[in-house]
Amino acid sequence: MKYFKTLLLVLVFPLVSATSAHKFYVSITKIEYVKEKKSLQIITKIFTDDIEDALQQRYDASISLDTNKETEVADEDLKKYILQKLKIKVNGKPVKLTYIGKEYDTDMLIAYLEVTDVANLKSIEIENKVLLEMFPDQQNIIHLKTPNSRKSLILDSDESSGKLEFN
Repeated sequence: MKYFKTLLLVLVFPLVSATSAHKFYVSITKIEYVKEKKSLQIITKIFTDDIEDALQQRYDASISLDTNKETEVADEDLKKYILQKLKIKVNGKPVKLTYIGKEYDTDMLIAYLEVTDVANLKSIEIENKVLLEMFPDQQNIIHLKTPNSRKSLILDSDESSGKLEFN
């Protein structure tokens, strides 16, 4: 019986461990319109290993995020990448996103951005191409909160931008 269990373990364990888990490619961007401050406050969450892969492919193969080897250059490359891939129009006009900084939480990179001088929000158009060049199944989920409503968009490689309108 002992040999049977050992044989079973030797045969079954490699089969079970060989099955690959499906990787889920997603980013979540939360945008809050703060009317009193006339600003859009933006928080983007991206899996650290995925954004690291994109930065390595685009800028430098030695880039390392969330480690002792992370450099200021890596942070600048991250900022450049996010600002190139995330575009916003407010009331039909492009606005300037300001990169505030980033932090890490477990396996997620959290980037903070802001748009200032938004006196009135009638419509917002968001283009989010983060990681779309890397992963065909990437989805970029957008949640927008205003004082009067909450709306969401799911953007992907087929539709990388969307528009939300407010009364």
